Amino acid sequence: MSPAHQAFHRDLLQIMPAARIHTDPLSTLAYGTDASFYRLRPQIVARVDCESEVAAILALARRHRVALTFRAAGTSLSGQAVSDSVLVLLGDGFNHGQVLDDGARVRLGPAMIGSHANALLAPYGRKIGPDPASINSAKIGGIAANNSSGMCCGTRDNSYHTLAAMRLLLLDGAVLDTGDAASVAAFRQSHAALLAGLSGLAAELRADEALAERVRRKYRLKNTTGYGINALLDFDDPVDMLSHVLIGSEGTLGFISEITFHSVVEHPHKASALLLFDALEPCCRAVSALSAAADAHGVAAVELIDSRSLRALHGKPGLPDFLARPFGPDEACLLIEARAGSEAELERHCAEIEGLLAGFGPRLSSGFSREAAVCDSYWALRKGLFPAVGAVRPLGSTVVIEDVAFPIPLLADGVARLTALFDRHGYHEALLFGHALDGNLHFVFAPSFDNEREVARYDAFMQDVSALVAGEYDGSLKAEHGTGRNVAPFVRQEWGDAAWNIMRRIKALFDPDGLLNPGVIITDNDRLHLENLKPLPAADPVVDRCIECGFCEAACPSHGLTLSPRQRIVAWRRIQQLNRDGDAGEELAALRADFRYRAIDTCAATGMCATRCPVGINTGELMKRLQGPSPRPRAARFAARHIGAAAAAVRAGLALAHLFGPERLHRISLRLRRRHKVIPLIPAHLPRPAGRLPAAIGGDGEPVVLFLSCVNRALAVDAAGGNAAAPTLALLRRAGFNPRYPPGHDGLCCGQPFVSSNAAEALDISQNALNRALLMASEDGRHPVYLDNGPCAARILSAQRQGRLDARLRLFDAARFLEAFVAPRLAVTRKLEQLALHIPCSAAEMGAVKALTRLAGLCAERLTVPDIACCGFAGDKGFTVPELNAHSLRRLPPALPPGCCHGVSMSRTCQIGLSEHAGFEYRSIEALLDFCTTPKSGPL
Repeated sequence: MSPAHQAFHRDLLQIMPAARIHTDPLSTLAYGTDASFYRLRPQIVARVDCESEVAAILALARRHRVALTFRAAGTSLSGQAVSDSVLVLLGDGFNHGQVLDDGARVRLGPAMIGSHANALLAPYGRKIGPDPASINSAKIGGIAANNSSGMCCGTRDNSYHTLAAMRLLLLDGAVLDTGDAASVAAFRQSHAALLAGLSGLAAELRADEALAERVRRKYRLKNTTGYGINALLDFDDPVDMLSHVLIGSEGTLGFISEITFHSVVEHPHKASALLLFDALEPCCRAVSALSAAADAHGVAAVELIDSRSLRALHGKPGLPDFLARPFGPDEACLLIEARAGSEAELERHCAEIEGLLAGFGPRLSSGFSREAAVCDSYWALRKGLFPAVGAVRPLGSTVVIEDVAFPIPLLADGVARLTALFDRHGYHEALLFGHALDGNLHFVFAPSFDNEREVARYDAFMQDVSALVAGEYDGSLKAEHGTGRNVAPFVRQEWGDAAWNIMRRIKALFDPDGLLNPGVIITDNDRLHLENLKPLPAADPVVDRCIECGFCEAACPSHGLTLSPRQRIVAWRRIQQLNRDGDAGEELAALRADFRYRAIDTCAATGMCATRCPVGINTGELMKRLQGPSPRPRAARFAARHIGAAAAAVRAGLALAHLFGPERLHRISLRLRRRHKVIPLIPAHLPRPAGRLPAAIGGDGEPVVLFLSCVNRALAVDAAGGNAAAPTLALLRRAGFNPRYPPGHDGLCCGQPFVSSNAAEALDISQNALNRALLMASEDGRHPVYLDNGPCAARILSAQRQGRLDARLRLFDAARFLEAFVAPRLAVTRKLEQLALHIPCSAAEMGAVKALTRLAGLCAERLTVPDIACCGFAGDKGFTVPELNAHSLRRLPPALPPGCCHGVSMSRTCQIGLSEHAGFEYRSIEALLDFCTTPKSGPL
């Protein structure tokens, strides 16, 4: 650490908790990456939670002449969220949102994820305008700072055009809230020179009529190259110029601490179609026609997919039959989405679009589909093009995704010329696709940066792309991904000296010493795009395809506590590289010292990261393997053969704990854990032992095999010691079923405990016994099998897919069985006023989310579903690593509406942690339905 950074660090410790300041090798390595192909290792990482901390850090930066870079989610693709100085992360204090004017506006903190903002607006039929592909991970601060757009956003609904107000901090510590008249008035007095400087630049730009017209023309395209100097033309008030030039400034001019957007309509009726053209030229002419008629015909999005991309999609599930074949070199496809406010209007729009396109001779068309599943499959194919390259790239290479924009009339020629550049420079794996309605094209390729020749090849390619797009076509080198480091050396080439000098002077007005995100957007280093290129060395086949995009992080319960899946992979790659190099120095020792707890022990290993990963990587698989084999395989084998005795022992232990007092045990275990992390934490809401299982034999209904998980056989569902089987049996019988237990049910287990402990032999024992019992009870698969606990159901279904359980078994998780066969036979006779639903990881893994949500919705006047992808209880980690559960559920209480005192889930262990942190009991979906329903009248 440099002397200046040491002084900065000492002063920072006086104003922020040390727990939110990181200088250790593992943290600085982990945060030294974003979604781009650059890596810079910060000397200090600080997580800020409020404006006063940001202001203090800005003051320290000025005092010590230390550079700062602000980061939201780190999903930026152009290197604008990495630093070799001080990296400032947005903490929970900036994660907030408020709907205004019945949904017409929304006020958001910069740490809120974009999709969460849309969830706030959904009840009003509205959404935010920007819709980047990363919206489920990207945060509002990054979306605004990059002026991100997306598939449907276009140039009209981006952050720039939907900005209603902004609260910001400048380098000198000044706070401006453009939605507060008093703040604006005070700022006009205190910063008259800054505002005068902006007005002067605006006057200078307007006086140059040719340049002014060029600026207007270029911003009719998507354009995020350089600063948004269109703000100098679009507004007369320098305060408006200031707030709008902050949009897309990538943290180089100030810090956005809050933003208010005008929302846009989220049309309820949508349809999508795929059309194949024999040649690119008529395909692009069709795009021009669609662009001209977009508003009249409800055209929301048009995606162009070139022939190389079509070949990359070959064999993917969801592909229409007419695309499941070889393609010629000039064929192209359009994916079109139409939207409308009513079904009749949508029908009319679809007919109009089909009539318009008929004149351009598409060879084949899927026709417009209104089925959500079909439309989702089409768009999943389009979104899968980026990972299609990442999944097959050579080991050690990286993935570059760039985006440019051509004037729409020149789109066909631009596509052909770009394709020729791929071939000229030997990037034959490159795919080209994009938001054709705006002339915006993405291209993805996999260069290797492991030697100077490859770096020189990449540089030559970028020089040619710049000359083509910016020089010949006067297009945008960066349409929506932000300038970053990759295009900063080319900003002057795209804009010319006059516009470039205006941009330089804007930077000087706000940041005369170049302390805010130096090198990004404005640079004199014409080789910046070739420096600090990120290595992606081999680490393990499970994670080698990772491109470090960060999409996984929003679903990870340990992100922000220890490490995220992306950071675990970054660290393991570095450790493996150091091992291969024979470097046993201080860095390797430091990384290994922290890796066990921060990477392995605190990984929930539930696989939620894989559900968000573009290439399906389950980082938990690697962490479980690194955990090593079970240290007590003999004990595990004994437990597998004596599950009934183990469950009885648990019940006895729970009974003893309740005699002693759970709250007292909680306090004692909490004190002991502060000194010895191996001591498990006893929850204050420790469940009571379950009572004796009720009988499940008898009745005249349809047979169904009821497999009760061992956790539900051991843990009571209420303070009276009730058993989980009671509401389940009552519900099934009420619906006309005759439930039966498998033989020896008290000694059966799904095997999940042995998977978690890597006890392979014990797993085989338990699953073989389960397979025999279920086959016998179901009469070789004749009768369905009801699996009552989500994680256990997921484990059993996974075992069947792997061939460990007989394929004849008809296995159902609780949610899907209840929705398909039980709920239709029951009448909901009472509803809870408020109900909170937790969707466990297992429900997402099994595809049971919609079924579970619909069932819960039947029983509540108002259903709240907090966006918590994984609660972090993760089997027994809620006891052994309770900080993981607490960290993941820190956002639960604020997400619950006032007066909510009922919760539901389909995982018994999740219910323990949820009850602990919500302050009220979470119960099973069976208990909820048992409480709310009666049999329907008439024959079943």
